This record gives sequence, structure tokens and C-alpha cells, in this order.
Amino acid sequence: MNLFVVRSAMRRLIKGRSYVSGGARSAVILRPAVGISARESGMAFEGFWWRMMSDSASMEKVSLQNEKGKKENSGAEKERSKENRVVSSYWGLSQPKIIREDGTEWPWNCFMPWETYRADVSIDLTKHHVPKNFIDKVAYRTVKILRIPTDIFFQRRYGCRAMMLETVAAVPGMVGGMLLHLRSLRKFQQSGGWIKALLEEAENERMHLMTMVDLVQPKWYERLLVLTVQGIFFNAFFVLYILSPKLAHRIVGYLEEEAIHSYTEFLKDINSGAIKNVPAPAIAIDYWRLPKDATLKDVVTVIRADEAHHRDVNHFASDIHFQGKELREAPAPLGYR
Repeated sequence: MNLFVVRSAMRRLIKGRSYVSGGARSAVILRPAVGISARESGMAFEGFWWRMMSDSASMEKVSLQNEKGKKENSGAEKERSKENRVVSSYWGLSQPKIIREDGTEWPWNCFMPWETYRADVSIDLTKHHVPKNFIDKVAYRTVKILRIPTDIFFQRRYGCRAMMLETVAAVPGMVGGMLLHLRSLRKFQQSGGWIKALLEEAENERMHLMTMVDLVQPKWYERLLVLTVQGIFFNAFFVLYILSPKLAHRIVGYLEEEAIHSYTEFLKDINSGAIKNVPAPAIAIDYWRLPKDATLKDVVTVIRADEAHHRDVNHFASDIHFQGKELREAPAPLGYR
């Protein structure tokens, strides 16, 4: 009977059927037993069966170890990928590695080296547009009224004040650029470079905010205030720019004048020691090409110069409208920060 079982098993193996559990496949050749009894042959086959089962179990163990090793290697590769900030994409898009002049890797992806500049701190900070007509007076009084709650809430906390100011100051350029963009598409007309000029202003103001956030960690209620003020101001300015671009740009011009005043007071407190003159954030050093040992005073100085440039651009834009012309009829001051 055992001999019959052995022969049956041999036929199955020759036909390609495997008795080994777990999916382990091996090429096995069984030779007929010579000089042993049927029972011994059966025991021999049983011995082979046990050995194959043992081999299969060991193979499964090795397979599990290999899978575990692969998972560990995969985890390590993911960590290295995060550290290197490399994101693989089906579309083949990736940020090229940018090396600075000193041999170090460029650390920012929010702006590139060719977008950095040195601020013109020699600009006249005292210029003021004297209100001449009804629209000018409305714009001037509106800004003065808006300053009252700001003075009450922030008082002389100029770091927090600057943070709030920049969340508002970055809105007009984006709204104006967006509406001019849509107008250009509707009328099939060039914008005279004003779309780019206003979007440059918005981006520059946003970089002011990123710098201030690095210096002043806003509290939860300040973040809530920013959310509220931005929501109200964006919608109000959007409607205002549609109704009267000349008034909208004049208001921004006066807002920038107030910003110059606020940063001047900020510098006074730094010079008097009321505010500590801490080292400048790395993002500010790279964005404005400041010296490595730059301080908060240097950062506030260049931001104030930027605000003076924005003042000039917006008063100029309002003057163009007051002359009955469109912005595209006068070349935009591109690159004028």
C-alpha cells in the first residue's frame, strides 16, 4: 500500500504538482529506492516530505525577513526624501538644485535668487500728497479714521502692528492686478505693465509679512483679528476698485504714508532700546541681500523704503486716473520697489 502511495506521489510531482505548502516551488527529482522494502520506501518519502516542509518554512521565514528589510529600507528612503525636499512626480516636474555663490544650497522655495534685490534706502520719506479735491479728502480722512482703532489696540507694540499692517497692505496690489487682468482679457488690450507692477507690490508686501511673522509670533486672538480684517478689507476694496480706481489707489497711497510713519516710530523705539535690536531673520537677509550680521534695525529700514516706493506708485496711478486716462496709457514703473 505504501509503495502505491509513493508511486502516486511520484506521478503527481512529475506532472508538476507541488505538495509543498506556502507556495514554495522547487525542482525535485525522486529516484526509485533500490534494495529497501515498501515500508522503508514509504518512510523515505515521508522523510522527504518532512524535509520539504522544513525547507518551505525556512523559505517563508527568509521571505518575511526580506519584506521587513524592504519596509525598513523604504522608510529610510522616505525620510531621506523628506530631508532632501525632493518630490517625485509622474509629470517629471522638479525644482532644480540652486547653489549660492558661497557653495551652499539655496534654502527657499518661496522666492528665487533672481527675485532678490537691494532696497533703495535713499528715497525721500517725507513726500506727502496734499488732498486737493473731494476724492482726495475722502481718501485721506478714511485712512486717518482707520488708524484710530489700530492705535488703540496695538499702541506702541510695533512688531504686532507691522504684522497686522502687512496683512492689509498685501491686499490692494492683488485685487488691482486681478481686476486689470480680467479687464485685459475682456477688452483684448495690453495693461501697459500695470498687472505685473501691482502683483509685484502684493508679493513684496507678503514678504514683509513673512519676515514679521518670523520676528513676532502672533497670538491666537491676533490671528483671529487678521482673519476678520482681511475678509472685510478684501471685499470692501474689491468693490471700491470696481467703482472708483482713482479713489482706491489714493487710499493705498495714504495707507503707505501711514506705514512709513509707523516704521519710523518702530526705528525710534529700537534706537532708544525700548525694542531689542535682535539679529535679522535669514529670510530677510536673503531677500534684501543684507549683510550676514544684519539686525532688526536694518530690516525695518529696508521695509520702510519699500513702503515709500509703494506710496509713489499708487499716488502716480491715482493721478493717471484723475487726468482722465487709463493706466495702460502710462508705462508702469516695473521693478520700482
